[in-house]
Amino acid sequence: MTPTDIFSYAGTAASVTAAFVMVRASWQINSAEVWRGEAEAQKTRADRLQDDLSEIKERLTRIEAENRRLVELITTLDPTRIRSDI
Repeated sequence: MTPTDIFSYAGTAASVTAAFVMVRASWQINSAEVWRGEAEAQKTRADRLQDDLSEIKERLTRIEAENRRLVELITTLDPTRIRSDI
């Protein structure tokens, strides 16, 4: 094997290695972008669910207050209509 052959093979190996490094770096960058996008989508979903949960809590509080008021009204009108287990 002559020095020219060795340099030729080394040049080919270096080109293949460089191509592999470039493909791998590209894949990692694309993978990072995909994960970043997924993380942003999950955060948006979590924020929306948090807003929904807050709205549900507010509605429940309002319904409980209305129920207490209705129990007071019914008790005032006819106490015998109220069950003792409420």
